[in-house]
Amino acid sequence: MTESRVKKTAVALMDATTDKDPLVQEQIYNALCYLGESEPEEILNSCDEYLRQHDKLAYPHRIVILKAMEAVVKNNIAYLDKSTAKIVIFLASNEMTKSKEIICDWQQAASNVLVAAGTRFINKVMEEVLTKFQPGILPHYFIMQTFANLSVSNVFGMVPFLNSILGTMLPMLGMAKQDNMKSVFCYALQHFSESIQEYLANLDKAPDPTVRKDTFSNEIFNAYDVLFHIWLQSREAKLRLAVVKALGPMSHLMPSEKLEEQLPKLVPGILALYKKHAEAFYVTKSLCQILEASVNVGSRTLDTQLDALLNTLHPQ
Repeated sequence: MTESRVKKTAVALMDATTDKDPLVQEQIYNALCYLGESEPEEILNSCDEYLRQHDKLAYPHRIVILKAMEAVVKNNIAYLDKSTAKIVIFLASNEMTKSKEIICDWQQAASNVLVAAGTRFINKVMEEVLTKFQPGILPHYFIMQTFANLSVSNVFGMVPFLNSILGTMLPMLGMAKQDNMKSVFCYALQHFSESIQEYLANLDKAPDPTVRKDTFSNEIFNAYDVLFHIWLQSREAKLRLAVVKALGPMSHLMPSEKLEEQLPKLVPGILALYKKHAEAFYVTKSLCQILEASVNVGSRTLDTQLDALLNTLHPQ
């Protein structure tokens, strides 16, 4: 099969994505992935060109193509050349942020392409995505989600960016008025904290072994201040849950003296959530992480919390 025939086949398949039958869409996706196995560069370039030329193609059909691109990138990441990666990254970034409204499936599909590319081309992904993360301007929801997922999929590649991301992000917390933005900031803080911990636990393999916990401590504490004292008071259960999920990992990165100082408020604050949440798993997980962090710093105030802890946990 010559390259031009591969491209013609790919275009014919993409033309057929307008078929609303999910089975047809799945077959198109599978066929694009199959072609991508033998000609990944050709398929990715064809998908890029097609989406750019068909700007009005409805997003459900764009999703099929983006999902195929993600699979081709994932399966061929070791062999992709930089120029193709750059094209794919630029396209996915634009697809993800084209609409200011959240159109979850479409933007998630584009974000997934960026995350897939970021396992090898993290600098190129960040170079592109950081252009859409400017101080003083609330970012697109999926910019934050992409940062968070990149920090999970490529810990060593992403952690070096986190200090500056946190620095830009902190003033934005006060600007976030909608719960979904607050939640995605929590999601990012949760995953940033987890990846920093993983990085610190594997310093012998890390690209920069000079990274220390205190590189991030003050930023994490400042974020904690907003999450615990303001956002956790929300009436919206989903937001409270997002905050709880973040507070556990964040507690491990807070300055030791600040964590110790906060424990008399933090532990009762988390325990109080058992009354509000039917789903106690995440509350317990977060509490466990906070207690672990407290023990790690040799906390002396935990003793005063024991009765409250046992009385609340015993009935659970």
